[in-house]
Amino acid sequence: MARSGTIAAASLSKAPSAARVDWVDYAKGICIVMVVMMHSVLGVELAAGQTGFMHVAVAFAKPFRMPDFFLISGLFLSLVIDRDWRTYLDRKVVHFAYFYVVWVTIQFGFKAPAFAAETSWRAVGLLYLESFIEPFGTLWFIYLLPIFFIVTKLTRKLPPLAIWLVAAALETARITTGWTVIDEFCARFVYFYSGYLFAPYVFALSDRARARPVLALAALAAWALLNASLVAHGASEWKLVSLVLGFAGVCAIITTGTLLARAQWLNFLRFCGEHSIVIYLAFFLPMAATRTLLLRTGVIADIGTVSLMVTIAGVLGALAIWQGALRLNARFLFERPDAFWIAPRKAAPALQAAE
Repeated sequence: MARSGTIAAASLSKAPSAARVDWVDYAKGICIVMVVMMHSVLGVELAAGQTGFMHVAVAFAKPFRMPDFFLISGLFLSLVIDRDWRTYLDRKVVHFAYFYVVWVTIQFGFKAPAFAAETSWRAVGLLYLESFIEPFGTLWFIYLLPIFFIVTKLTRKLPPLAIWLVAAALETARITTGWTVIDEFCARFVYFYSGYLFAPYVFALSDRARARPVLALAALAAWALLNASLVAHGASEWKLVSLVLGFAGVCAIITTGTLLARAQWLNFLRFCGEHSIVIYLAFFLPMAATRTLLLRTGVIADIGTVSLMVTIAGVLGALAIWQGALRLNARFLFERPDAFWIAPRKAAPALQAAE
């Protein structure tokens, strides 16, 4: 393993096993809200045929929205990457595969009638089967994560810098094949691998931001101006610039999460981060329902306001669905049942949560 990965594992292992890293949850919370916002805003604008004020926020977040999510997903990998393959596959592949199968089936259950009306039920069946090769809708993130985990473990004995340079080159190459797995792997793996490889530096950045909040705020202001300017002028899509902006945005979200954790502000974001996968899995339903209701009734004329309301409904609705599932004994929607484990567990819980 890379020396930096070893240092990360050593430093992280000093923390209590039951503890969560506060700024990580804040950062994940910011990211999941941005993801819901993006799908909500673009969905509303597409249906309405016009844009609103929320479009600016979505455009501003585009350079760093998914890079930050993937980097954080790789941040603690050094702690588990040397586990035996059976345990590793159980935690990092079967875990996400279970939730993908459950939720792609649920999404198809809601969308199948509309698909069938446009084509046929046979075509719907084929489309469902295809979703296990070509990720469906919003679920591509948890489809891709297990692939990242496997590739990183398979290559852990290769020179880390060489792997990182190849990953960076793939992002810069802007590979477009039309296949989500290939295209998103090339565009995102560099961030996931960076979380794994550079974890000590990520935590050092957070420590500096916590120790010097005024300087951190000044750096955030400068970044925000630069990011907004490059996005406004279309330069954020340029090769290399997108890579730099991706990492700059990641640093900004880490810093923001750290400052929020330091001040204990906006704890709702922390809660969202603790349950980010829960929100990711379920937000599509309240989002789509609220969008349809507001646009058809016309009770709110401003598209930006509609987009904001749909975003809020997506986040809160997903959490409500999760709580409802727990109360109605439908825990399998968000927690992996015992029958779907392939490796023994340390503790006694009968289920493993989506997180």
